[in-house]
Order: sequence, then C-alpha cells, then structure tokens
Amino acid sequence: METTLSQTIAQSLAEQIVAGQLEPGRKLDEMSLAARFNVSRSPVRDALHELVTTQLVEYFPRRGFAVAHIEPTKLEDMFEAASEMEALAARMCALRASAADRSRIEFLHKQASAALDRNDVKAYAALNEDFHLAIYAGARNKTIEEMAINLRQRLAPFRLRVFFSPDRVQTSLSEHDAIVQAILAQNSGDAAQAMRDHSTGSVMNVMQHFSKILPNEAEPRRRRIRS
Repeated sequence: METTLSQTIAQSLAEQIVAGQLEPGRKLDEMSLAARFNVSRSPVRDALHELVTTQLVEYFPRRGFAVAHIEPTKLEDMFEAASEMEALAARMCALRASAADRSRIEFLHKQASAALDRNDVKAYAALNEDFHLAIYAGARNKTIEEMAINLRQRLAPFRLRVFFSPDRVQTSLSEHDAIVQAILAQNSGDAAQAMRDHSTGSVMNVMQHFSKILPNEAEPRRRRIRS
C-alpha cells in the first residue's frame, strides 16, 4: 500500500518523539513544520491529527498541537491490550483460516527466514508486518482484524525503535516459527499462547528500552501480561 505524504510526515515526527528529539509539551506549529517538510499546511495538519489518534500528540482548542507526555503505565497497558488482541487473532486464525491463508502465512515466514539469512533486516521488518497482517486476516473476523491493526499502528513507533536489535530479530523469527506450526496444525490453544509469548517478548524489550528515557518508569508488570 502506497504511503501518503501525511503518513510520511507522521512517521518522521513519531520517530523523533519516541527518540526524545521532540520533548513532551513542545508546541508543534503547522507553519514551521510545513516549511521544514517543504509542503503545504494540509498534509502537516493531517499528520498531526493522525498522531493525536496514536496519543503521541495532543490537540488543544485555540492553542494547537503539542507533543504528548508519554505515561509508562499507559504505554504498557496499550501493549498488553495489543498482546491479547494478537493472541485472539492467532487463535481464531488457527480455527478459521482457509488453506490459502495458511499457505500465505507459511510463505511469509519462509521469506522472512530467508531475509535474515542474507542479513536483510529491512526486508525482514516488512515481511514481519505482512506476517502479522496475514494472521489478522486469517481470523476471518473484521472487528478483530481492525482492532488488531489499530493497536499495532498506534504502537509501531515504539516497537520500531528497538526492532532492529540483532538478538531480538532472531528471537522474533523463532517465535514466529512456533506460531506458524500451531496455525498449520490448527491448534488454537498453542497458536494463542505462542503469539502471546511473542508479544510479551516484544513488550519486555520495548519497556526495558524506554525505562531509560521515560519518567517514573517501573519494572514491566510481568504478572499482568503473562497468562
């Protein structure tokens, strides 16, 4: 799917916010951003509204947009919700996926493995996204699919910040293998647990990283996330 100009701007700003380059409370002026990105105000405004939905940016009537204060507990709550939604999608996928769905999931997993073999982490990242989307689609429930995609998009800037760690990428592939085997065997319980374990690993990785830059961070609430 082609990325729009506003999405490109939103992604750039999101990466800067997550990296701490745009500090909480900082005003985001449409005119200044339009000049910086060499665009009109319209795509900038669309990008800022998109970031409001991810809760990285806040909008104040008559005052405009500002970088939001990221609350560690709220971030972890979002990851926990995403983890459970992903587990539900995997469970439903194991039960309902068509033969074509299962073939696509297996194909994407093999392609991702090949990408890592040639050390192409960028290709792996793209295939990783397609892999998760294929599982959502295989659940054959539009509400689950849309909710899972929404949460994934909201958390993407945080996940990407630590995604390219070599250890995490290799672990991710191994976790994907367990998910794939469970889905191919149509074992819904194992598929859900494998996906939950995978998501929990991502949560721990992200929260450990952001504990260094987010205020008042405590240890991740492992008991809440694990089943």
